[in-house]
Parts: sequence; structure tokens; C-alpha cells
Amino acid sequence: MWHVGIDVGGTFTDLFAANGESSATISAKVLTTAGDRSVGVLNALEAAEIAPAEISVLVHGTTTATNALVERSYPPVAMVTTEGFRDVIEIGRQRRQHLFALRQKRPTPIVPRRLRFTLACRLSASGEELSPFDEDEARRVARHIREQGAQSVAICFINAYVDGRHETRMRDILLEEYPDCHIALSSETVRKFREHGRFSTTVVRAALLTVMTDYFNRLAAGLRDNGFSGSLLALKSNGGMMGVDLAIERPEELVESGPAGGVAYARYLSQTTEFSNIIHTDMGGTTFDASIVDHGEGLLTHDYQLEWEVPITIPMLDIRSVGAGGGSIAWVDKGGSLRVGPQSAGSDPGPACYDRGGDEATVTDANFVLGRLDATLGGKLTLDADAAESAVSRIADRLGIDRLEAAEAIISITCENMAQAIKLVLTDRGRDPRDFVLASFGGAGPMHACQIARAMNIPRIVVPAHAGVASAFGATAMDIRHDLEEFYYAPVDEADFDRLNQMFAELERQGRALLARDGIAGDEMLLSRHAQMRYVGQFWEVLTPLGDGPLSAARAQDIANAFHDAHEAEHGVKSPTFPSEFVSIGVTAAGAFARPTLHRAEASDAAEVEGGTRAVYFGGSWHDVAIYAGERLYPGVAITGPAIVDYDHSETVLPPGTQASVDRSGNLLIALDGAV
Repeated sequence: MWHVGIDVGGTFTDLFAANGESSATISAKVLTTAGDRSVGVLNALEAAEIAPAEISVLVHGTTTATNALVERSYPPVAMVTTEGFRDVIEIGRQRRQHLFALRQKRPTPIVPRRLRFTLACRLSASGEELSPFDEDEARRVARHIREQGAQSVAICFINAYVDGRHETRMRDILLEEYPDCHIALSSETVRKFREHGRFSTTVVRAALLTVMTDYFNRLAAGLRDNGFSGSLLALKSNGGMMGVDLAIERPEELVESGPAGGVAYARYLSQTTEFSNIIHTDMGGTTFDASIVDHGEGLLTHDYQLEWEVPITIPMLDIRSVGAGGGSIAWVDKGGSLRVGPQSAGSDPGPACYDRGGDEATVTDANFVLGRLDATLGGKLTLDADAAESAVSRIADRLGIDRLEAAEAIISITCENMAQAIKLVLTDRGRDPRDFVLASFGGAGPMHACQIARAMNIPRIVVPAHAGVASAFGATAMDIRHDLEEFYYAPVDEADFDRLNQMFAELERQGRALLARDGIAGDEMLLSRHAQMRYVGQFWEVLTPLGDGPLSAARAQDIANAFHDAHEAEHGVKSPTFPSEFVSIGVTAAGAFARPTLHRAEASDAAEVEGGTRAVYFGGSWHDVAIYAGERLYPGVAITGPAIVDYDHSETVLPPGTQASVDRSGNLLIALDGAV
């Protein structure tokens, strides 16, 4: 039976599958079907010649949730909140994205103001009822929501993180008056203070409930109609996965579903190579993603920004994305400067060289003009050289430069944009790039990895054997994971440890229930405790591991020391004499899944690895470059640039001054300018 991972991106849908009985592996890449992305999943299975009836586990990552939010393409959403807090999701934290820009605009609110309603009921921060719940008023609001045609509702009362009884009663009344609506409660979505993040996350859940329910129902029906009877799982933004039935209930956890698979592959590399600190980069057709795997674990954030002042305050992998992919469009601004992205040609019409109706120059067209791209994309398409040259020439004419200069300029600007994304995630998390190796994923990533690494002064690069379908591979190397949180505020030296132990026990009970729902046996469940902590007087918290066993006053100093160490790792400094405090607590509940077993060719039975030569343009001149067949590379092979390593689903470009070798797992290790 097959264990299948599928990643649905903006341009391509990728597949990687491992057979647990024969140890065979297979990969495929097809164009994403923009109208109904579930069709692209079935197309990928067909391209891989895998019958759905032969699949035991299918793990699915998708950008459907992200696209729906960014494009505001979801059915109407309403919001019910406490009187006086109607505009919290729009006002935000009153920060300016660009400090000196006079005409900046805030993102369009997920819920328009006309669909935001208020009630006078209110609880205090300790849960005391300050103003009672008015059922007649609540029914009038419920009927108005039904009349307005909103299909989902976010219920967000102030201080509901302490006691959600008013929200629960509002839901009951809504379901009595409007049984068909989908409802999200802030007290169930984020049980933490700071109303802006809690309200925003709840609104995101409400907006996605209808979108992801419809998507997963179509996907499950399509698979079932073709004989699928295995487990269908979804990738989560925290680096784990969950059953699709639970994903439908908690769709806000799918916002970084696709890129999370790439981080899982980077984590897998940290376990199977000499590199424990990895900068994960993934360049697809539409976006470029960057994140960090530090000592074998992906870094999490509790303040992910979907857009400026649109936070999602649940644990998510800290992934930064920019509009830089193979389909990113080159253009000249009003000042005559060359720009690339963020707009993308996507899969339809795609780059000009795809000959599918696109006529604007893209990064893919520039690479093709420079000879760096195989003319058939590994047998998937026949690229149109004339269309690519014509599109790039139009950019060159506007800039008054040569076509080849314009193509190189497009690549240089794109690589600099990607390097800036890496710098953001490194500097924000206090990491030094010299401590990391750059891992390059995606169909387009390895083509630009060396240029990005040079811009970042990172001397070493690893291109894994399945870089072209990295997120799909990562989906097969993931564990079931659930992160549960609860608000608890107190200085460490004033904490009620009996209360803390009770709260942790309840979170662990919930975690075990979720794992059981995903089919994890009791003896396979792994639970760990942590807390969000800060120095007294600080505004932001740091995730602090608390270890196993009951908490007590005798462990208070150990807890404080763990926080000091976590703060130093995150910010580069610590202040052991300053008092620390809890802000919230959490439990991570995980269940391990089997990993794919990879077999690489040995030197004794390896076929010829060189596949001819091709003229490739580097730094103002053409070079006769050797082409290597990536799937035939075996451990110990050494390559000196300039060269191109051609894989089924990606290409690695090795400019002059680079050296590469193949490790025991088939990964390509690249050193810049002879660095070791």
C-alpha cells in the first residue's frame, strides 16, 4: 500500500509516494487546477499511476485556505461582539506598516462593518458578570444575520477567554434561529487574552469554515468515488498533521499548510545528515518561503501575520513568504526601474514560454533565455523559446539594455528579494546565518540557491534528492500534532502550582482525545508541556519548555532558568536577576508516523551520470556546461561548476566557482568558491 503526500501550490500540484511493502518511491508534478484544486490531486495520482484504492494514507497540504483569505473569496461572514468592540479587527493595534508613508491603506477587513453586530452583555477579566446576557437582543441579532445572508458567524466577546458562557449561549440562539450557519467561538479558538489577536483568529476560522468544508468534501468524494478507503490527513501550520474531519472544524490551522511540508523535509534532513541547523527555502511557481530549523526543530510563532494587522495567534511555523516564484512577472515601474513580482502568471496562463496564453516575462522565461532551463521541463511541457525571448526582449527594450542583460537582471532582482525574506526570519529570531546551511526546495529553488547563498554569505547549500516535490515528500515525514493552550497569568514566584497542574492535566486529556480521534494508540502518544513567559513588564512572550512531571514551588527556579535560556536563544540576551511571569500555558500532543525509506543507487550499479552539454549564460558570457542526470547520481560523485544537475522535477544550477558532491542519501552538497 502507498503512503502518499500531496502539496497543492499556486502553480503546480506535487506528489511523493512511498510503498511500505516494496520500498518503491514515486513522484509527480502536474499543473494546479485553479477552478477546483481537488481535481489537481486526482490528476497527480493519475500521473503517478497510483490507484486511490491502493493508498493506505494520503497526507494533503494546500494553499486553498490562504488563497481564500488573501483574495477575500469566501461566502459572507458576520461577527457578534461586545458593545464598544465592533471595530477591533479593523483598528488593530494602531501601528503603521510604513512609518512615513502618508497614504498607506489597511487591508480590507475579513468581516465588513455592516455585518459586525454588538450585544451589551459583558464579563469582567475575572469572569464576573458585569452586564447580563439579553436573550431578546441576541435573537434580534441572530435574525438580522440570517436576513443578511451571512453563511458563517464569528462570536467574539471581550474576556471570553476566561469564561465563554455568553458566547456559548449566543451560539445556541443562532442555531435555533439559523440552523444552517457555521459558527466559530473565540473562547474555543484562542483561549488567551489580547482581544485583537483572538478576534482576528476567530474571524479567520469563521471565514474558512465554509471554504474548507466544501473543499475537503469534494476531495473526499472524488477519492472515494475512485476507490479510496484509507486515512485522509491534512498538513497543519504548526508542522504536524490532523484528520480531515478535524481540519474542517479548525481550518485556521491550515493557513501555512503547504509550506509546512517543506519544513518537515528540512527537519527530516536534520535527522539524516550532518546539518542540525538549516535555513529552509522553497521556491515554487508563485511564492518563495523561508523558515528555520534550529537543532532539528522548526521555530514556531504565536503572532503570525496573514497581512499587516491581521494576526493569527495560534502556534504556527515561523515561515516568511514573498511573491517570488518561477511565475513571478517582471515589469518596469513609472520611474523606469525593473521590478519582479509579487504578481504571478500562475499555472493559467503561466509564463510566456509555456505557450498557454501568457505573454509577460517571468522568472521562468528569463532562466530559459539564459539556457538554464530544460526545454521540456523534464518531459512535462515543450517550452516555446521564441515566446520567452520576445517577452524578455520587451522588458529589455523598455530598459534600453540587451536581452541577456535583462534576463540576468530579472534573476538577480528575484534572488535579492528572496535573500531579504531569509534575512527577515534570521534577524527577527536572533540567528546568525553562519551557523546554518541553506536547504533549497521547490521546482525553481535549486536554480537560484547559489546566487541567494552568495547574497547571504552562506557558504554551504544542500539540495535534497526530492527538492522538486519537497513539500509533498515532507508530508510523508510528518507526525500527528496538536497544540493546545490556556490562559494563565501570574509571576513565577506567585504561581498557584496546584492550579497549574490541574490545567495541564486537562490540556493533556484534550490532547489524548484529539490523538485518539486521529487513530493514534495510547502508547504511541507523546505529550510535552510549555509556557508562554516573559520578564515582568515586557509585552511579548517567549515559548519556554517546562519538562515532564508535576510543577511545584520547589521547581520555580528551574522554570525561571529555563525561561532565561529560552529568552537568550530568541533575543541574544537574558537578565537572570529580573523576575519572570507566566502568560499562558500549553501542551503539544504528538503521535509518530512511519517515515519513507529511501534507496539510492550505488557506484557499482549506477548508470552514466553525465547527459551531454548545453550553452548557459553566466556573468556576461556563454559557457559550455555539462548536464548531469540527478536521479542517477550516487554517493561520492563530485561536480565542479559551471554545471547543471537535471532532476525529474527541478534543476540545480551550479555557477562557476562552485563545487558539489553527493552524500550517502543522494543529497547534493554544494560549497561556494571552494568553501568547505
